[in-house]
Amino acid sequence: MTIDVYEGERIDELHRNGYRIIQKKDGFCFGMDAVLLSGFAAVKEGERALDLGCGTGIIPLLLEAKTRGRHFTGLEIQREMADMAARSVRLNRLEDKIDIIEGDIKEAGRIFGGASFDVVTANPPYMNDSHGLKNPDLPRAIARHEVLCTLQDVVREAAKVLRPGGRFYLVHRPRRLIEIITELAGYGLEPKRLKFVHPFADREAKMVLIEAARGGRSFVRVEKPLIVFRERGIYTDEINEIYGY
Repeated sequence: MTIDVYEGERIDELHRNGYRIIQKKDGFCFGMDAVLLSGFAAVKEGERALDLGCGTGIIPLLLEAKTRGRHFTGLEIQREMADMAARSVRLNRLEDKIDIIEGDIKEAGRIFGGASFDVVTANPPYMNDSHGLKNPDLPRAIARHEVLCTLQDVVREAAKVLRPGGRFYLVHRPRRLIEIITELAGYGLEPKRLKFVHPFADREAKMVLIEAARGGRSFVRVEKPLIVFRERGIYTDEINEIYGY
């Protein structure tokens, strides 16, 4: 099968099932947060999962490789990103397992209908208007700042498309944790698991992974923290396992 790879693009190995992904050489590429989210999210056998704001498709690809879910969908508003994601799906011959839809997160409920997924994942923009500077590169800005959607938009639409008892998995910054929990509770998504991610064992957390259940009971478990580096430049065993090295 011949897959178009355009000027300024490259093909990267994912170290899972021999899968590969098309990305920009000098543009926005997936980061560790997406990989960690794919390791934290649980998609059970036969379940359907949706990734809100899938970018170049990294989370649907990794979830298909790591889990026994029945089908995976990525929703992405940027046409160029959605096109790259769709080409990566074809590159890996996964057209029967992964769909890439070009569309707006704020319209997910309308696009897919209510209670249509067992699992929703999101690696949304971390920066709101009061944090950080807008990146002049629009794709990077959209990925990192709340330019086209807010945290509330992401949580609201996740709640709409999740079936009762379905699970929402999110990676975000700890400084916004109170806001995140408030939004989740406001839309009937009960936090069930929290996992903080620290660059080193003696440093403060830089990321938090969250699992919430639609209509779940009020009970949350704070899991053992995830440490990224054993020492400078050397990943911990847990990170190596998540990456598939």
